[in-house]
Amino acid sequence: MTIQAIKQRLQTVRYEEWEQVRAELKDDPRTGVQTLIRQRERQFAQEHALRADYTARQAFEDDWKAQGFCLIGGVDEVGRGPLAGPVVAAAVILPEGFYHPGLNDSKKMSKRARELAYRILMDEASVGVGIVDADVIDQVNIYEATKLAMVEAVRQLGTVDALLIDAMRLDLDIPQQSLIKGDARSVSIAAASVVAKVVRDNMMEDYAILYPGYGFERNAGYGTKDHLTGLAEHGITPIHRKSFAPIKQM
Repeated sequence: MTIQAIKQRLQTVRYEEWEQVRAELKDDPRTGVQTLIRQRERQFAQEHALRADYTARQAFEDDWKAQGFCLIGGVDEVGRGPLAGPVVAAAVILPEGFYHPGLNDSKKMSKRARELAYRILMDEASVGVGIVDADVIDQVNIYEATKLAMVEAVRQLGTVDALLIDAMRLDLDIPQQSLIKGDARSVSIAAASVVAKVVRDNMMEDYAILYPGYGFERNAGYGTKDHLTGLAEHGITPIHRKSFAPIKQM
């Protein structure tokens, strides 16, 4: 068998077939074949590590299901800290058997990885999104606005048996568990963090067209140097949070 043919075979071999295939090839004297074997072993090791990490971050969902709850929603928000734009929350129920390697806290994922995960989640999972704009944030404060966005996301989700929420508790008659750093500890909360971030980032890119000069497409409304320069040069827009410094002094 040529090295190219072996390469093609190794690219499609399944994990449960690997030991047999490796045994067949282990005595092949060609350096190229042995290099391909080592590469495939490293790939399997990486895939196994990703699967183990993902499984470990299903523990909270599994605990709820062991108690008889079936539809477990993860809830997270994005946008508590920016000077402009809404706070966006998402609630996600992952389907039974769902697996997406690399699904994690959205802050730990590249933009490309987030957008891929977002498309898969919107196709396969149950998703609700809640958006609370700057005017409401100014009226009720960012903490209460975050809760409003989360409650709306859960309402949009529909039927849910229990909630896993990132560092919050909601005034809902639904069993729930608050997890500090939940987006890194629960795959459902991680999924919600991805949906919320992609939705909000897309909104801020649209706002960058409507309100040029603030760098919203890059800073998502956070108080970066280009954003502060834009405020000094162009003033306050309708999407700025007027209760946040330095805008409230302006």
